[in-house]
Amino acid sequence: MKNIVLIGFMGVGKGSVAREVIKHSDYIAIDTDDIIESMENKKIKQVFEDDGEVYFRKLEKDVSLWLERSVKDTLISTGGGFYKVKNLKKIGTIVLLDSPFDAIIKRIKAHPNAEKKLKKRPLLSDLKKAKELYKQRRPEYLALADIVVDVTDKNALECTKEILKKVKQHV
Repeated sequence: MKNIVLIGFMGVGKGSVAREVIKHSDYIAIDTDDIIESMENKKIKQVFEDDGEVYFRKLEKDVSLWLERSVKDTLISTGGGFYKVKNLKKIGTIVLLDSPFDAIIKRIKAHPNAEKKLKKRPLLSDLKKAKELYKQRRPEYLALADIVVDVTDKNALECTKEILKKVKQHV
């Protein structure tokens, strides 16, 4: 077993899928945004507001170096921009959770906590800008991914089964 690193656009369901994977495997799960929030003792949104995106990306780099050195046999759920860290491939098997932009937004809006979920993602505050960001990032995600799982119209359990099967085949 080696690390599985979930990448994908914000709101695609990395956290939900991670929680499901740990129920059906021997992996434990950590979330890079949660680690950063603990390090800074504030929410990601507040880090962006207080310190800016450049500082936030530096924190992601610090976390990536720690992950590479210290974390094994773990499912790592990442923030939407975490894929840009230079050592990503050294951390584990890269699994892209993929979905069209409109399906991601629809999924978030259908969630019981939709307003809260949108609020905590500062880069989703302007959907036109967010869609441009998605268009820029998606080819980069695809280029990095060892495994791609289309999550559109699938629940977390279906995604989990596909991930675990494909990771086993990939090793």
